[in-house]
Amino acid sequence: MNTPTSKNILVIQTAFIGDTILASQFAYQLSQEFPGARIHFFLRKGNESVIMNLPFITKTWIWDKKGGKTRNLIRLIQQLRETEFDLVFNLHRHFNSGLVSACVRGVEKIGFKENPLSFFYHQKLKHQIPHISAQGNVWHEVQRNLGLLKLAKPEFTISENAKDYRPHLPVGDKNLEKVSVYKGQDYFVVAPASVWFTKAWSEHKFRSLVMKLSEMGKVYLIGGPDDGALCDRIKEGVANTQNLCGKLSLLDSAALMIDARRVFVNDSGPLHLASCVNAKTTAIFCSTVQEFGYTPLAQDSVVIDMGKMQCRPCGLHGHSACPLGHYKCSEDIEVSRVLATIN
Repeated sequence: MNTPTSKNILVIQTAFIGDTILASQFAYQLSQEFPGARIHFFLRKGNESVIMNLPFITKTWIWDKKGGKTRNLIRLIQQLRETEFDLVFNLHRHFNSGLVSACVRGVEKIGFKENPLSFFYHQKLKHQIPHISAQGNVWHEVQRNLGLLKLAKPEFTISENAKDYRPHLPVGDKNLEKVSVYKGQDYFVVAPASVWFTKAWSEHKFRSLVMKLSEMGKVYLIGGPDDGALCDRIKEGVANTQNLCGKLSLLDSAALMIDARRVFVNDSGPLHLASCVNAKTTAIFCSTVQEFGYTPLAQDSVVIDMGKMQCRPCGLHGHSACPLGHYKCSEDIEVSRVLATIN
């Protein structure tokens, strides 16, 4: 394969929204290494807003996993087979993404060997968590992904500084205009929810934080429609706060973060939104650890956690409840430590 003349490139990432956001940096690096290439991005429905309209993405393929998951996947594969791709990169490690990789027409297929269908790949790489580089540094997920690009182009050099690889987001004028009404004074953005209970700092801790923040500026709580009740409880009776759950899109939320005095998040999707716009970020890690490689990438960012604990981490992902019942990785993080990150 003559990689400099590659014209059609497919990137597959069908995981959660945070993984999709981080994969935008991979697609961007492809556009730099293969100028003029037509970059296609395959993702799950619901994540398309963070990829569509990026200037280096030619086409977004959206897999609807509801109402006929398998049927919809087969239909998309049939459409994808109309194009022969010079390079196919699968950033996901599950069966369905491997099936897409196996079925599309591709000159060179590259992915992580942990995918059950990786025997269809021409080149594969071990996905390591934690991933310690040759220089002894813990690599971020963006750097792990770029390892696949290096397989296609060995001369590509991966920086040891993950913050060189902030993800991209198509925040536009309409998003900035929509949130401009909230920016008349100093303000903070707080995203207290997580899909996983043990990845979210305790509700009463967030409430105490919001009470303190409200004395220094306006506090906006953000999240999806399902997070509204949580944020209502956190702000109940607290002046100078506003619950924006369900009122802002992902891109609107990122636009709001841009001028915030500081953004407070869990190890969750909003963390990666903040990285995209280089917002001042405090990320609170409870059951998960920094060594997994999903820390914030904004220049002014910090992680607050409990460090080494016998029971931490209790898994790669979160749990619906603390396996030991005490949840000390959250409860023992003092509000004062989080407040001290404000500058």
